[in-house]
Amino acid sequence: MLNRFYKMFSNNIGIDLGTANTLVYLNNHGIVINEPSVVAVNQKTGKIVAIGKEAKTMLGRTPAHINIVQPLVDGVVSDFEVTEEMISYFVRKANSLSPRKFLRPKLMIGVPSEITNVERRAVRDAGISAGASEVHIIEEPMAGAIGIHLPVLEPIGNMIVDIGGGTTDIAVISLGGIVRSKNLKIAGDRFNQNIISYIRDEFKMLVGAKTAEDIKINIGSAMEQGLPLEATIKGRDLVTGLPREVVVTDRDIREALLASTALLVDSIKEVLETTPPEIVSDVMNRGIVLIGGGAMILGLKELLSRELKISVFVADDPLTAVVRGTGIVLEDLEKFKEVLIDNEDELPPR
Repeated sequence: MLNRFYKMFSNNIGIDLGTANTLVYLNNHGIVINEPSVVAVNQKTGKIVAIGKEAKTMLGRTPAHINIVQPLVDGVVSDFEVTEEMISYFVRKANSLSPRKFLRPKLMIGVPSEITNVERRAVRDAGISAGASEVHIIEEPMAGAIGIHLPVLEPIGNMIVDIGGGTTDIAVISLGGIVRSKNLKIAGDRFNQNIISYIRDEFKMLVGAKTAEDIKINIGSAMEQGLPLEATIKGRDLVTGLPREVVVTDRDIREALLASTALLVDSIKEVLETTPPEIVSDVMNRGIVLIGGGAMILGLKELLSRELKISVFVADDPLTAVVRGTGIVLEDLEKFKEVLIDNEDELPPR
């Protein structure tokens, strides 16, 4: 009875603090925020001009004194003060939707696996500074596995690959813990850079990150999809310096992404090679699950399945798996306390 009362009247917020996007879950409301992890800062005054969607619309269109900042690089805090402002903004925005605005919320923040104690402390302190009464930290692949209802607490091996914006987390999970994991910088942002570099080298044309991301989403693929796809893009000719328009195909994008997808395959193999054989057997029977925005690249699951000789599945709504997991854990902290990584005795002294 008390537990049900607590769930109804608590003010809990789960945050998937990503390099590219931040998603926020509010108790009894579901996912209430999905905005870019971008902040616009006025260099003259040092003040925040815009955060989230509003800041991203300014990208590439700002005067010299307005700087667009991504406070998280490769999934970890690179600018503590700006990260604190960003978390505070999202917490206030989520809290404003709750009938219990006067309560200090309890936060659950998802972070990449293999995060250091210093980086973990930075995330925790940013949450406390944002006005939280408590801050709990959970590794993103664990949160994602819980979000898609894998049996993480049971003696069964589960393998999950979380392809985010800044990092890809590869993890093998059993009995509420991560048995083997690898964190690599091959993810959405790297794919965008691959496309920019390819177009610069092959077409002698410069395009921006937003154009590269649009191409990746619209015609990007890891394996041939049958019908050819193409897109017209605009950029600056590196020879003349004038605006130029070219047509790129899905084949061009596959070639651009080839080195990164090959490294992703090798990294998954590396994790499997060091995983205990009984758990590998479970993974072979159950398959590998992909989550995160990168999981939606056409043909990626087929490529991985072909190279690894294991079934690969894309989770339903892979973009929100981690933040849904934070919400599930917040609603039953006692049940999931083993999966958290924020025990005070693990952290360095203040």
